[in-house]
Amino acid sequence: MLAQEHAPIEALTIGTEMHDLLSELYPICRSITGYGVRQTLEILQQHIPVEVRSIPSGTIVFDWEVPKEWNITDAYIKKMNGEKVIDFSTSNLHVLSYSTPIHAWLKISELREHLYTLPEHPDWIPYRTSYYKKDWGFCVSYNQFLSLTDDVYEVCINSTLEEGHLNYGELFIKGETPAEVLITTHICHPSLCNDNLSGISVVTFLAIELGKKKQRYSYRFLFIPGTIGAITWLTLNEAATQNIKHGLVTVLLGDEGNFTYKKSRQGNAEIDEIVDEALKSRCKEYKIIDYSPYGYDERQFCSPGFNLPVGCLSRTPYNQYPEYHTSADNLDFVKAESLEESFEMLLLIVSMLEKNRKYVNTNPKCEPNLGKRGLYNLTGNDKSTHDFQLATLWVLSLSDGTHSLLQISKKSKITFNTICKAASQLMKSGLLIDLQSN
Repeated sequence: MLAQEHAPIEALTIGTEMHDLLSELYPICRSITGYGVRQTLEILQQHIPVEVRSIPSGTIVFDWEVPKEWNITDAYIKKMNGEKVIDFSTSNLHVLSYSTPIHAWLKISELREHLYTLPEHPDWIPYRTSYYKKDWGFCVSYNQFLSLTDDVYEVCINSTLEEGHLNYGELFIKGETPAEVLITTHICHPSLCNDNLSGISVVTFLAIELGKKKQRYSYRFLFIPGTIGAITWLTLNEAATQNIKHGLVTVLLGDEGNFTYKKSRQGNAEIDEIVDEALKSRCKEYKIIDYSPYGYDERQFCSPGFNLPVGCLSRTPYNQYPEYHTSADNLDFVKAESLEESFEMLLLIVSMLEKNRKYVNTNPKCEPNLGKRGLYNLTGNDKSTHDFQLATLWVLSLSDGTHSLLQISKKSKITFNTICKAASQLMKSGLLIDLQSN
């Protein structure tokens, strides 16, 4: 279990609440557009004041175009006697997302060309999509596939692909400065709990927490369809990206694996250093990986034309657990305790970002007299007070406006918390000026 610095709600309670929200969202059939996305955002509005944006189909967004809106009401495969052998109402994963409508009698040989299975996990239903290529299909367990032995089946997908809108949610929490922290998660997957209902749930509760008091940074939360949502937001908000100083794409936060952090394209951004330090201070095992242009929406925010300092925080990475993009990524797979730990980790990262300031020493010529300011009253012979005294000297020595507290911590090999406490005391004594970098 991760140690909590300042979460005001009991850990088990908030983990359970996040799992409850995830459970409420679980039955909804989501895709990159459509009723499911809007319904999801309406539920989030019961918790946070997220604003729903609507971008018309056909809108040009950089090299892409907002697609037509896809909605589905029913789908099935029936035997000639009317028995449903595959039913969309049983699992919304059964239909290839963005399937075009069809209602026909097909020979089994024709039908098999449109079936997707996972032979290595014969009871699981795979998740597949066809967003940008007109097609239709069913995703079925391998055992269901083997049971399709009749010659002819009735096939129906009652869907529409029409002019409509792409929707996403945005919440801006104004801080003391215009400098922003961007936190995003994708909302385009149907009944998949870890990918990415876990991200939606944890980020929602993070927004609730950060909205309770004013922070130094402003925080922008995006609940967006994967890829096309990020591209759309960047197209419409290119000028505003200059205020983004730190960012995290949050995904896969509910499984029991260790944390994984994928660095920003810059590789040495402050967010990269902060997350590294946060993981090091709280986790016995974790993984830091370099940026690559494949994965989630960090690849849009980090693209060369933006090169924003945005990393990606997850637990077990995509494709590295068997349940990924299958029906086994269900309510039992995601744990309340894991959601809670992920929430705590994000709170810790935010806390460290808020504290990681740069200062200027107001008395830089020779060592100031700490005794007459009462600072030596805080020192003694035990290790904690000795560390505090050393921290005070290190902060004074390196507070020239160019060193952050985290950089001072690394150079001095004194914990970040101790360095922060020393800086706070020196501020109270008038020996430091906070630069409040924007």
